[in-house]
Parts: sequence; structure tokens; C-alpha cells
Amino acid sequence: MKSNLLSRFTKYFLDFMFYSGILVTLSVPISFKLLGRYYPNIGNNYVVMCIIFMLCGALALWIIYYLRRIFRTVVAQDCFVEENVISLRRMGYASFLISMVTLIRLFFVVTPATLIIILVFFIAGLFSMVLAQVFALAVSYKQENDFTI
Repeated sequence: MKSNLLSRFTKYFLDFMFYSGILVTLSVPISFKLLGRYYPNIGNNYVVMCIIFMLCGALALWIIYYLRRIFRTVVAQDCFVEENVISLRRMGYASFLISMVTLIRLFFVVTPATLIIILVFFIAGLFSMVLAQVFALAVSYKQENDFTI
């Protein structure tokens, strides 16, 4: 019962993050036009900031898309599959790309939050890559076990 409730909540939460993320990413040019009036760093670097934030938003959506795919296999109780290894690797690549794109932002605006975002997504990328290796090993053990039976 608890597991079912947690699974439904997680599914709806991931769906909400994905679809609201699309709206937020698409609204960046309009939002930054308005925010540029109050924050000179955004107003003075409007085009660059829009590109950086929209690119990071698209990469974050890519990560959520693959999280949703992984979650489907967890719900189906078949999570040690090659598809999840590929998803974890792609999530790792997207995390590293977010770190690199955010590094570019440091040339325009240096804030503690920017440095934290770079560090968090770099660590998330490393974590995803290591987890992909763990899943790859589990998949090979599972396949070997299936052949034995």
C-alpha cells in the first residue's frame, strides 16, 4: 500500500516537473525581459543569459525524461535492464553539460549559486556514470543468471 502511494506520488511529481519545466524553459525570454528591468546583470546580458538558461533547461528536461523512463522500469519491477544503463549514462552526460554551460555564465555573473550549481551537476554526472556502471554489472549478472536457469 505504502509502496503504491509512493510510486504514484513519484510518477505524478516527475510528470509535473517535466511539463512545468517545458513551460518554464519556453518562458525564459519573456521572463528575462521583465526581470532585466530589475536585475542589470540579466538586462545587460539578455541574449547570452537566455541561451544559457534555455540550454540548461533543455538539458534538465532531458534528465527528467530519462528519470521517467527509469521509473517505468522500477514500477514494472524490472529495473536491471540495458535501457536503464543507457538512461543513466545520458543523464550523466546531460549533468556534465549543464556544469559546462553554467561555467560560461561565470564570465558574465559570478554568484555563489552559480558555483553551487556547477558543483552539484558535476557530482550528479559522476554519480550517474558510476550508477550506470553498477547497473551494467547487475544487468550482466542478471543475464548470466537467466541463462543458468
